[in-house]
Amino acid sequence: MKYMERLLLATDAWYPQVNGVVRTLSTVTNILARDKGLETRIVDPSQFRNFPCPVYPEIRLALTSEESIARHFQDFQPDCVHIATEGPIGKAVRKYCLRQGFPFTTSFHTRFPEYLRKIALVPTSISYRVLRGFHAPSERVLVPSDSIKQELENRGFQNVHVWGRGVDTKVFYPRHRKLDNKRPILMYVGRVSREKNLKAFLDIEFQGSKVVVGDGPLRKSLKKKYREVDFVGVKKGDELAAYYSSADVFVFPSKSDTFGLVIIEALACGTPVAAYEVPGPKDIITDKHIGRIGPDLRQSILMCLAECRREKCVEFVKQNYTWETSAQVFYDSLAKA
Repeated sequence: MKYMERLLLATDAWYPQVNGVVRTLSTVTNILARDKGLETRIVDPSQFRNFPCPVYPEIRLALTSEESIARHFQDFQPDCVHIATEGPIGKAVRKYCLRQGFPFTTSFHTRFPEYLRKIALVPTSISYRVLRGFHAPSERVLVPSDSIKQELENRGFQNVHVWGRGVDTKVFYPRHRKLDNKRPILMYVGRVSREKNLKAFLDIEFQGSKVVVGDGPLRKSLKKKYREVDFVGVKKGDELAAYYSSADVFVFPSKSDTFGLVIIEALACGTPVAAYEVPGPKDIITDKHIGRIGPDLRQSILMCLAECRREKCVEFVKQNYTWETSAQVFYDSLAKA
């Protein structure tokens, strides 16, 4: 049985960013510190000179050096290395590991090729070729769902393994439905940006109200265009759980996410989910009583209102998505030096 005491985690995504990648990494490493005694050193952009990514300013791009990466290894003496992102820090740690013969694992969190195709017209074939080369030396490439695993394998990726996600049910559980908006209330939670396909949700004609929770580069312009929609900004913890609980249907319009942590958070609060039939939603929404997926988002919303049951949503999450299970899978997947 392998036993590891020190993990070096290389990530270009870290606090103060608030997204599914950061929450997953922080939650899992905290659980492993508690349950396994695993000490984790995070290598993130705040430790280097950095600048905002031109197409995604919340992400800071680090100006790394070989000497600074070497110091992390020499000072910390890790048993194992996980590279969570394919940015400058991920590339620098990968390069060091390959030179030193140090095994490492990687994870695939974001479908950047689809994002780059949408905003910069970069062919996905080129982007995936670059990513395939990045992940090729990895002992294991961890992905959040079976459909992403299949997709990457079809594109020639090797050693792909599923690493599922979880929900903190001590925070995300059915709360008092506090909102007094006209019902039914349709809700979106997440980054307010182009790649989230938010317009597909906002353009739906519906008798009721729409609420957008989150922030991002499009918030100001969308708030001006869709004056009937409540844009309430970022919510966290108990307040976020109360918003999820107040919605009648949670709408997830993205077609480019690899999973969608917000989906299982909404379900944990008893709110059914309407989404497109794409990776992420189709891996989660496997029971007609907890949500609907399909090509027509409005029809999926109507089916949620007519046939889904809030208690089934809560039960489904408790049975299928725990952070403890996610942390154990991650730990078992690490490659010991």
